[in-house]
Amino acid sequence: MEQALYEKLGGAETIEKVVDYFYNELVLKDESVNQYFKDTDMDKQIRHQAKFISFALGGPNQYSGKSMAKAHEGMNLQPEHFNAIVQHLHDALAHFGVSETDIDTALTKVGSLRDDILHK
Repeated sequence: MEQALYEKLGGAETIEKVVDYFYNELVLKDESVNQYFKDTDMDKQIRHQAKFISFALGGPNQYSGKSMAKAHEGMNLQPEHFNAIVQHLHDALAHFGVSETDIDTALTKVGSLRDDILHK
C-alpha cells in the first residue's frame, strides 16, 4: 500500500509548521490576498487549516469545518487569488524540503477544490 502523503511529509508536526509558515511568512505578507484575513483569528485559522490539509493529504479526518463553498461564501475570490494561495502553499512545502513530485500531488488535491472556492 502506498504511504499517504501526510505520513511521507512527516505527519501533523510538519503540516503544522508548513501551515504556520504559509500564513505568517507568505499569505499575510502578500497584499494581493492578505485583506481576506484582516478580521480572522489567525491562531484558529492556522489550527483549522492544518487539520484540513492533513485530511486532504491522507491523514486522520479531524476536519469538521464548513464545506469549501460555504467557507468562502461572499468572498468573491478570483482566479488570481486562488493562484496566489496555491503558489504560497507550493513555496511553504518547498521551504520544508518537500519534493516537487509530492508538492505537485498536494497541489493537485488543492486544485480539485477550485470550483468550490472561486466566485462564491
